[in-house]
Amino acid sequence: MTCPATSNPSADLSQTPDGASPPKVRLPKLVQGIGFAFFQHHMVGKWIKRYGRIFEINIPFFGRTVVVADPALVKGVWTAGAQLINIEPNFGNLVGTGTVVALDDQPHRDRRRLLAPPLHGQALKGYEQMIVDEALREIAKWPENKEFRTLEPMNRITLNVILRTIFGAEEPESEEFREIVRSFLKLGSIMAYVPRPPFRTGRYSPWGKLDQARASINRIVFTLIERAEADPTLDERNDILALLLRSRRYDGTAIPRMDISDELLTLVVAGHESSTAALSWLFERLRRHPDVLAELVREVDEGGSEFRRATIAESLRARTVLDAVGRRVRGQNFDLGGWRIPRGRNIFVYLADLHKNPDIYPDPERFDPNRFLGTKPAPLTWLPFGAGSRRCLGAEFISAEMDIILRTVLQNVHIHTDAEPGEKMRFRGVARTPKLGGLITIHRRQTSTAGGIANTPKLGARAVVDRRM
Repeated sequence: MTCPATSNPSADLSQTPDGASPPKVRLPKLVQGIGFAFFQHHMVGKWIKRYGRIFEINIPFFGRTVVVADPALVKGVWTAGAQLINIEPNFGNLVGTGTVVALDDQPHRDRRRLLAPPLHGQALKGYEQMIVDEALREIAKWPENKEFRTLEPMNRITLNVILRTIFGAEEPESEEFREIVRSFLKLGSIMAYVPRPPFRTGRYSPWGKLDQARASINRIVFTLIERAEADPTLDERNDILALLLRSRRYDGTAIPRMDISDELLTLVVAGHESSTAALSWLFERLRRHPDVLAELVREVDEGGSEFRRATIAESLRARTVLDAVGRRVRGQNFDLGGWRIPRGRNIFVYLADLHKNPDIYPDPERFDPNRFLGTKPAPLTWLPFGAGSRRCLGAEFISAEMDIILRTVLQNVHIHTDAEPGEKMRFRGVARTPKLGGLITIHRRQTSTAGGIANTPKLGARAVVDRRM
């Protein structure tokens, strides 16, 4: 018997036989793994056309995994509660088992409640000037009328921002910490989901190198912990390190130092890698859309923000940084829209297809911020940060950071536009970035600054539509 969803991706899910297994991709495991790792968009698109928006793949490290891209089924994943837990392997393999991304159940909920306040709401306003200062420092180094990559400048801005958010101030060890983190990430982003072998590895193996970098990170963090604990103003500080040191776990005990180190490394790695990629894509898109760029400049000169926020939302839709997020079946079975998924199976919610689904976003390849102007997307259709109980803790922080950085850039430089093809994607292990690094060309606006924030004359849209010859 052929299941309706197998023969028609848009089939009525109510016609799915109860208890049916999702259709399986019939290719060798290694072939599936290579396709998923290196040609993911092409292969998943091909499989969706053949099997529908739910199917099972078998890939190295993750094993048998069900891919879900149907909006109705995605909702069932997010509302499953305790039936689904963290995917295996997960990001905790890289940053440590004491972090929120590796925890489940009550410890996970407690840690999220602890970390949420400094990354949301009113706390974000306190970071605005810091983000502006870091952006202005980097913009001052940009060459005029010469093409350059935005990936590295955005990486430096976001890394400095998250370090200052975590530690509260520049520490003597900050530069050493930055260098070690960069080295750790360069290798760690590739090895993030590769299980450590059961045997001992040498110091020159990838795991050995990561262990050495992690030991250096722990040494610096423990030094900063000791310094913070000796600080008589610790109770008055609002940085994340101070918050973690003051907090107690659900059983009333202090958070172990190793767990604090795990948590801080997670915030550094996940917090700035995602925003770096998202910002690079944002500038890559604006280079190719002069009408959008012109409207952004007009708005920023008039002090507005609505179109800018809509543009950021559209960029996060059109160039999804994280293609998929995962869960794992805890119980004996998990029933999803009539499909039965057995215990231990991983589930990938494929965000990239949701964002390119023409039934949700007409003409999905068109870059159009008006989709989000004055309206909100339908529930569970715009998910750049995931959803449910494991939604990215820093989602609001990243969105605000992107808004402040884009505003600051537009106040200080003109971005040249052209009709060259968009950049392809490159997978960096944690996030997908522009293959060429988000290349742009700029020239500076005549600005005066007050309080570190650029004040620009209202030049209007015509000042922006500059095309390279």
